[in-house]
Amino acid sequence: MTVEEKLGQLQQLTWTGDTGPGGGQTEAVERAARAGLLGSVLNLHGAAHTNTLQRMAVEESRLGIPLLFGLDVVHGFWTTFPIPLAQASSFDPEVAALDARVSAKETRSNGVRWTFSPMMDVTHEPRWGRIAESCGEDPYLNAVLAVAKVRAYQGDDLTADDNVAACAKHFVAYGGAEGGRDYNTVDVSEQRLRNHYLPPFRAAVDAGVATVMAAFNTVSGVPAHGNPHTLTGILKEDWGFDGVVVSDYTGVEELIAHGYAADGADAGRLALTAGIDMEMVSTHIFDHGSRLLAEKRISEDRLDDAVTRILRLKFALGLFDDPYTAEEGAVDEPTAEARAAARLTAARSMVLLKNDGVLPLRADTGSIAVVGPFADHTDLHGTWAGPGCRRFPSVSVLDAVRSAAPGATVTHAGADAGITEAVAAAESADVTVLVVGEEPELSGEAAVRSELGLPDGQEELIAAVATTGKPFVVVLVNGRPLTVGNWADGVPALLEAWHPGIEAGSAIADVLFGAVNPGGKLPVTFPRSVGQIPVYYNRENTGRPYDPQQPDEKYVSKYLDLVDGPQYAFGHGLSYTTFATGRPVADRESVTVAELELGERIEIQVDVENTGGRTGDEVVQLYIQDPVASIAQPVRRLRGFERVTLAAGERRTVRFSLGAEDLGFWTNDPAGCFTVEPGRIDVYAGTSSLADSHCALTIG
Repeated sequence: MTVEEKLGQLQQLTWTGDTGPGGGQTEAVERAARAGLLGSVLNLHGAAHTNTLQRMAVEESRLGIPLLFGLDVVHGFWTTFPIPLAQASSFDPEVAALDARVSAKETRSNGVRWTFSPMMDVTHEPRWGRIAESCGEDPYLNAVLAVAKVRAYQGDDLTADDNVAACAKHFVAYGGAEGGRDYNTVDVSEQRLRNHYLPPFRAAVDAGVATVMAAFNTVSGVPAHGNPHTLTGILKEDWGFDGVVVSDYTGVEELIAHGYAADGADAGRLALTAGIDMEMVSTHIFDHGSRLLAEKRISEDRLDDAVTRILRLKFALGLFDDPYTAEEGAVDEPTAEARAAARLTAARSMVLLKNDGVLPLRADTGSIAVVGPFADHTDLHGTWAGPGCRRFPSVSVLDAVRSAAPGATVTHAGADAGITEAVAAAESADVTVLVVGEEPELSGEAAVRSELGLPDGQEELIAAVATTGKPFVVVLVNGRPLTVGNWADGVPALLEAWHPGIEAGSAIADVLFGAVNPGGKLPVTFPRSVGQIPVYYNRENTGRPYDPQQPDEKYVSKYLDLVDGPQYAFGHGLSYTTFATGRPVADRESVTVAELELGERIEIQVDVENTGGRTGDEVVQLYIQDPVASIAQPVRRLRGFERVTLAAGERRTVRFSLGAEDLGFWTNDPAGCFTVEPGRIDVYAGTSSLADSHCALTIG
């Protein structure tokens, strides 16, 4: 390969035409493909379109190296599943895997073999719009779901026609953006980086993820796209990652705006040297690479390493054996099976925040009002919903309620109706379903909010419906935690449905009418007020912790004008039945550091019983606390969970296993030092992060 051809493999360009190949917007892509100076294309799908462009690369270029097509398939291609934050609420890895398997099949059949998913950015920041794409505030939960999705996207064989290459993004600490403002500064200690932000990525790498995407933010002053410590030192050297590191959209060029690179040539040099293998959209490595190599500002070894990684991925995906996609086999719409999967996962992802006995609704109810701005809304796909959201509307809550209660008189006051019409509908009905929330455009990338209340007079609507004195339930459809404290205490029932995807209304109705007993749990804390942010369960204790037994104590860590603690805690979620969990029991009371380092593990048992009158799901959650350590540890750290289905009266023992990776922590050593220290470890078990039932272990 010539130097120019090598540099071409490092280039990814975006398809910007509205249709297929031939548009003037895509001239640069077609020219580069024909010349063999392009490695990848994003934002083009459809087997006929990708095949046309692929033929230019394979049949007209000197070496015939095939292109790799990539696309953001975040929670569905044609079939949109719940947003990732909702999937995290399921506390069920199979929910994430089901999305990935359906998405991979639809995506691959449309000529795309690479998805820029899953996102695994741990975040404490609900103002940040991209929390919708994450799995919330806990690194362990993010890691478990990331592994499930990576394995389901990629399967056992990347050449198979129902698998795609996954991408772990965004590396790293993107979720720590100051003020929740997208692309903003992240100043993070080494121990916080390694204990909080890196674990999901390490888990994804260990699971064999094919690619990693760099983040837009700085990491303690150094932009992630030019950060040799994270991209090369940790990812490639310490972890042995041998896949492709791709930049984010114009991320290399943005090194200039960061004040880190002087110009395009400098940006290309810094990015490639730091560990970027492929540049997305901006073209500085390709444009300046030959000169940089001649001037010995980049090394030939680093260039060859990047090319090798890219070609190895293309071989793994079978592109050299069969670069084309069978057009007759393309999936061109959601199948009945895919819709059923989307409906199931959406229902399993919903969280019952409150219920004073209104739910579940009866299918033989005489009259039901379905009101609110999202009552008849058919775009509940959520952010980054894939091409399907433009062709296939979501099932509306109104239509689904009518189907679930065919004998009921269903009245409606939707987005075009005012408060007066909604109140009139509620007054005339036996029960009201009030659907409120955020438009999908209010969450996702570059969708940061400074206030987290319901938009556009929706809180006033809730208050007005409450004055009728009639039973009602509030359904939230949203992409982030909201501040609901102004009205939540006054509603009889509150269901967090998130943005549920293509089968939104059907899944909501399944839960409202009890066809599905809700079992989801919050993967992120709901704040009482924006001024309380960041508020999260895995906090440190401080030297002057607030004591609820002494609420009048002044000199403690608290707000003068706000009740301590969250509105709803991490792990919270109710059911239509009730559960009791027992005290955790360990198979041994002590273990030595040496034994743990040799692989010894401690087995924990927790009994859980359905004490109610119907079958339901409970998520048994296991947390640890290290009360005395050389680096202050969180008051709780999630280290295990299991979602179990129990019949009324059924009892089961759930088992967890704790090892060195659970009981130790990373220090501030920039070279990376993981330590397990002697002392007491408290192990908590229950149904939320507020669980107080515990046992103690001693590490000697």
